[in-house]
Amino acid sequence: MNQTVLQSSLQTVLVLDDDEFSREILRKKLEFLGVKEIYMAHDGRDGLAIFDTLAREPDFLICDIFMPDMDGIEFMGALAERKFAGSVILVTGVNRDMMEVAQYIASMKGLRVLGTFTKPLHHETLGKVMGFAAS
Repeated sequence: MNQTVLQSSLQTVLVLDDDEFSREILRKKLEFLGVKEIYMAHDGRDGLAIFDTLAREPDFLICDIFMPDMDGIEFMGALAERKFAGSVILVTGVNRDMMEVAQYIASMKGLRVLGTFTKPLHHETLGKVMGFAAS
């Protein structure tokens, strides 16, 4: 097993996206990168429920900005209150300007944002931003 696969297999990722197809695509990309522990949420409230039950917080959070009920910005506020120390990757299918606002808000709340991306997020980009390349 090469070092990149070993590194990625030890990571925990929580994905929040209201679009089931987008969640599954991200799951497949993460699996391709070697990530074994992946949790899926359909909105911010679901994400918080999962987050609060994990034995340890995820290393990475991939979060859609626009979701019903509790959107990505509200979710990041709740993460900041919980002192989330992992890394955040923001994604959206629309409105690139809002991504910059979301990144600014998350950073001002003390969250570590690795980047903002429009969908679809390619596995090469995902691997690079997470610190391990696709094999």
